[in-house]
This record gives sequence, structure tokens and C-alpha cells, in this order.
Amino acid sequence: MSTIITPQTDTRMAEIFHKVRTGERLSIEDGVYLYESDDILTIGQMANEANLRKNGKKVYFIENMSLYFTNVCEAHCAFCNFRKDEGEEGSYTLSGQEMVDYVQQHYHPGVREFHIVGGHNNNVPFQYYVDSLQALKEAFPEVVLKAYTAAEIDFFTRISGLNIEQVLTKLREAGLQSLTGGGAEILSDEYRKKMRVDKANVDRYLEVHRTAHNMGMRTHTTMLYGSIESYEDRIRHMVQIRELQDETNGFLVFIPLSMQPKSKNASIMRRNSAYEDLKTIAISRLMLDNIDHIKAYFINIGTQLTQMALTFGASDAHGTIIKERISHAAGALTPEGLTRKELIWLIKGAGRIPVERDTFYNEIQVYE
Repeated sequence: MSTIITPQTDTRMAEIFHKVRTGERLSIEDGVYLYESDDILTIGQMANEANLRKNGKKVYFIENMSLYFTNVCEAHCAFCNFRKDEGEEGSYTLSGQEMVDYVQQHYHPGVREFHIVGGHNNNVPFQYYVDSLQALKEAFPEVVLKAYTAAEIDFFTRISGLNIEQVLTKLREAGLQSLTGGGAEILSDEYRKKMRVDKANVDRYLEVHRTAHNMGMRTHTTMLYGSIESYEDRIRHMVQIRELQDETNGFLVFIPLSMQPKSKNASIMRRNSAYEDLKTIAISRLMLDNIDHIKAYFINIGTQLTQMALTFGASDAHGTIIKERISHAAGALTPEGLTRKELIWLIKGAGRIPVERDTFYNEIQVYE
């Protein structure tokens, strides 16, 4: 498939296109220019070409379940509507057996992954988080445990007195196989101060993933965009991820997360535009030349825009999820989950080839 430069393309865009076509890495200045450009068709065409070179027309998804052991959290991030204080109405902390009981109500043999995140609950010891994973692994030994964010791992070091490697070792012994990507938000300490992200700073977020990669783990990473950050903040975020990937090659996928308002009744002016979401996915594909997959997260951008994103550089449509809570606590208007049939339909509707995968992008079944 050839990229067609639109008539509005200027010299700078043509130079970027040449870099993309020849495999030359884009600079921070290039990324900011793409964000400032209104030529979304050319940006999307370039991202589509870059993705087709990596993945062809295959788009990946997984049968998974999102699980949340606790919503009690010591942090007070400005954008979060999921967290609760201990004893607050709606707060909960589930035991391992309670979570096993919940899973058994929704589980079917096709589920391959548990995606586990939650609050930074300092009312329970680190051993609680270890035991939680062990209970799930003992009950569902065939399911991969993709659990905890880098921010949670950093939190565990503080409540346990252990270092990052020791925390990860204990969790792996309990069944941990991969880390989730959350907690990155925007990798700028100035941003984190303004948004009251009182959890792992930039260096700690990167160090947790670096340590996990050096221990042989493959992990996921995110970017939460659409609040106070600048375009340059977003691009510098991507470059820091790209540099760590150069060092470790441990990231499986990059997941741009569109910021959700705190109320489902928030006006469209309080939400990212479809234009901004598509542009961010496309620019992520162009900047992150060393990461195989960019995910279109239907929970945040909706199913139809996810279809569009598959021709704007995305090669992953996430998974079945069953019941997502964090974005929906904020104000997401999207489905809380999709079935396998719906995901296949969604991908085929975009003219792509659905591929069911496991956590590590090993192909389970191709739906031609």
C-alpha cells in the first residue's frame, strides 16, 4: 500500500514522510510538528504504512478479564475517580478467595489472561498482594497473571522494605508473569506535581520496567493524555519509552489512554476529540519504531473509533475484559467489555485480519 501525500502537505511533512519511508527515526521536533499539523490524513497514512510493515493486516486481541482486588488508595491523583479511602462508602478490599469466587461467576475456558490492577492500599501488608496472586494462580493455573502497575510495584517496595527486584521475585513466585502498563500517566515530574500524581515518579516508573525486563519479563506501557500536558510533553514521554526499549527490548505494546472526565454526564467539550485520539495513535506508531504494537483501547475511545484506529497505526484491539471499572468510574461511555465474536466483527469491519493472541502476542487462532 502506497502512502499518498495530500495536496496540503508542506515541505516539512514531506521530509517526515521520507524518514518514515526509509526507516529513519523521528525526532522530538518531528513529533511536535505532527501534533501541530492539521493534515491528519497524511499522518494516518504514514502510520498505517509503518504498521503494515510491522504487522501486515493482522490485528490482535485476547480473551481476558480485568480484576480489581481493592479500590482503597493512599494516592489522590487529580484525574482518578476510582479510588476510595478506607471505610468510605463503596470502598472494598477482596480476599484471594473472594476474587476466586467472583472469577468463577464469569470465567469460561477461553480466558487466557487476568489483567489485575487496583489501589495503593496501605491498610494491608505486602503479603496480601502476594497472596492475592497465589490464590488466583492456584485456582486458575492455565491463566496468565498480568498484574500490577509500575507505580504499584514502587508502592510495594515502600510498604515491604524490599527493593524492586525482591518485590518482583516474590510476586513471580506467586504467579506473576507480566506487568500492566498503567501508572505512567505523562512521564514528566512537573506534570505529575501539577496533577497530584503522588505515586512513583518518572525515574521509578522507568526503573521498575527496566528491572522487570532485565529479569526476563515482558511488560506493557501506557500514556494518559488529554489534560494539562503539552504536545512536547507527550512526545518526550514517547521518547523516554523508546529509549528504554532500545536498552531492554522488554515492552510488548504501547497503549495511549484517552483521559476520561469525572462524570458520565460531562459535555463533549470535556472529552478528547476523535481527531485528537486518532492523531495520538498515529503519532505513537510513528515515534515508537521499536515497539511492535500500538493498542487502540476501545474502553476509552469507543468501538467505532477503534475500527478507524486500525488504519491509523494500531495493531491491537485489546480484549474481552468482561467488566472494566477504572475508566468507567471516571465517566467513560463505552462498553465495559466485548465478546470474542464482537471483537472479530469489529476487526473484520475495518478490513483487517483478527488474530486471537496470548499475553505475549503468540498467535492462538487467525480468523481469515
